[in-house]
Amino acid sequence: MKVIIDQNSGFCFGVNHAIKMAEAELAAGETVFCLGEMVHNQVQMDQLVAKGLKVISMAELPSLKGKKVLFRAHGEPPETFQLAKELDISIIDATCPIVTKLQQRINNSYFSGKDSELQIVIFGKAKHAEVAGLNGNAGNTAIIVSDENDLGKIDITKPVHLFSQTTMDAETYQAIATALQKRMTEAGNTDLVISKSACGQVSGRAPALRSFASEHDVIVFVGGRNSANGAYLFSVCKSINEKSYYIHNIEDIDDQWFNGSISVGVTGATSTPGWLIAQVAEQIERM
Repeated sequence: MKVIIDQNSGFCFGVNHAIKMAEAELAAGETVFCLGEMVHNQVQMDQLVAKGLKVISMAELPSLKGKKVLFRAHGEPPETFQLAKELDISIIDATCPIVTKLQQRINNSYFSGKDSELQIVIFGKAKHAEVAGLNGNAGNTAIIVSDENDLGKIDITKPVHLFSQTTMDAETYQAIATALQKRMTEAGNTDLVISKSACGQVSGRAPALRSFASEHDVIVFVGGRNSANGAYLFSVCKSINEKSYYIHNIEDIDDQWFNGSISVGVTGATSTPGWLIAQVAEQIERM
């Protein structure tokens, strides 16, 4: 039985960048407080906490005056940066560069249309940390949509700038953009700007996974319990290969899955560390 690791799996650039920043500070003997869970993977978080990382909530920030706090890859709204400045907190800004650029674009749209009827619409998950940061750059006035059913929130007679949370599915985003454009055109309004703001590295995962899932008898997908990206990418695998299994760590592996199999593919979410994917592959090989 062959066990093949998906070469496109593992951390996206933004998450990898943030973790390296945290590990560098921890290696230097610094006490690092992280505002929120850095990555939606408990195995990776346990490893960072063991090295000294301390996860804090927004409510705890005022108690860390003069301390060093890491802002994770998801990004934070402007008001969080302002509060940290007032508290004399030393910020380790690990915001993904792609998210930072998107925040700036939204901020520019917001201020350029502040005296008009411009509506900033963000395709994303309303309670996601990245969306909170993006919305903050729109003065917390953005309209958040998660599917076509939410398009009713938008006044189709007024101008719209449409953006996407970077980690959302690019195909669904395109469908929403097309549906919104149709509604606005039928209302006689063509004042719609569609921003290509989904991360190319993340959005390219779905097509690649479809191909990967079709090439193997069994797919083992490694992801965190709270990873939205993991849940979505696993559904992509499952739609192509019924013998796809979602696990969190090596303890979840069932050797019965591989009976009669010639090839097993191991892959994971953008929040899953490569070392964990490799560990899972090695465990399957030992079976």
